Amino acid sequence: MTGTPISTIRNLGPAMEQAFKRAGIPDAETLRALGADEAYRQLLLNGTRPHFIGYYVLHMALQGRPWNDCKGKEKADLRKRFDALKASAAKDPDSMPDGLSGFLRDIGLDK
Repeated sequence: MTGTPISTIRNLGPAMEQAFKRAGIPDAETLRALGADEAYRQLLLNGTRPHFIGYYVLHMALQGRPWNDCKGKEKADLRKRFDALKASAAKDPDSMPDGLSGFLRDIGLDK
């Protein structure tokens, strides 16, 4: 049984859907169950370059809000969470330098 495509969630298109699939998040149900922070952490651990806009767009998407609805204190608070998440993922002993996990996956040597 296949779950609901991630691209059915407002603000998340085919590129994000493919990035999540590469990170082991196959569908919208799994993404919602993980939540924005853990799902984004999985992206980082699978070679996605950190980008704050992508992070807060994911938060807005999972709340059913327009991507540009994030402003003021909420945006500043998310920035702090993003910076902490990015630092945490970089310290993860299983993490790899940008692009390396994707390269290893492409040549069939992924974990």
